[in-house]
Amino acid sequence: MKQVVSNFAAINPSQLSFRPPKTIVLVGLMGAGKTSIGRRLAKRLEVEFFDSDHEVELAAGCPIKDIFNVYGEEAFRSGEYRVISRLLDQPVHVLATGGGSFMNDKSREAIKEKAISVWLRADLDTLVARVSRRTDRPFLEDASNHREILEQLINERYPVYSEADVVVETLDEPTNATVDRVILALANYIRDQYPTEYILKTI
Repeated sequence: MKQVVSNFAAINPSQLSFRPPKTIVLVGLMGAGKTSIGRRLAKRLEVEFFDSDHEVELAAGCPIKDIFNVYGEEAFRSGEYRVISRLLDQPVHVLATGGGSFMNDKSREAIKEKAISVWLRADLDTLVARVSRRTDRPFLEDASNHREILEQLINERYPVYSEADVVVETLDEPTNATVDRVILALANYIRDQYPTEYILKTI
């Protein structure tokens, strides 16, 4: 059963760690905090961290916005799927994915099969504030109205993101506080879905 956690429970999640039975894949819109949260989550769980956008750029030898401009989104999604598939075959780790990754049917099915997905859900105001300082987003590069575009993406993508195994709200708070809530949500999910593999490392 899907675990939706937006508030702290009685246990102090900052003291909680466990061995994840599968790779943890973070999904969500641009500005949800997948990379920053993912890095700290991986450190807490003592596993490696990967960012699919970064890995795609390494494989292509150029920035994502150049892949979009030169080859188009379809070519990017095809390459992205190959990169995500390769990463999912590696030892357990934390993987932050691009905003459109989970929208790709093949990528989504691979994630569902081989990983535990966590949707970092953020409201529109939070996303607008976070992405307004970035210039490397292909969907926003030439946009004068970030809010309108993000609102459209929310309408299109949130119903699909809701298929993730775990949902955690990302709020206007220190990153470590969000990581704590992700840890707690994952612990609850793994305890329920993988009871024989739920192994606490520290309490």
